[in-house]
Amino acid sequence: MAQETEPDVVGKEEELDIGHIKRRLDMLDQRIDSIDSMITAVAERVMDQPVTVNITCPHCGKNIEIALIGKGKPTK
Repeated sequence: MAQETEPDVVGKEEELDIGHIKRRLDMLDQRIDSIDSMITAVAERVMDQPVTVNITCPHCGKNIEIALIGKGKPTK
């Protein structure tokens, strides 16, 4: 005969799975909030002063300079 699992065991496993998914979603939400904060900080810095990024091309070895210049709106 086929073995039947007890309803309590299946219910507990589903609760554990749902709890695990909730924890993972909370961790993802925290990471997204952190990324959002970092991007906001960089955007504010760019608006205040110029930012220069220097990158070396991995293929040809040339240096590439990228300058970001923003103009902040005057605040009252």
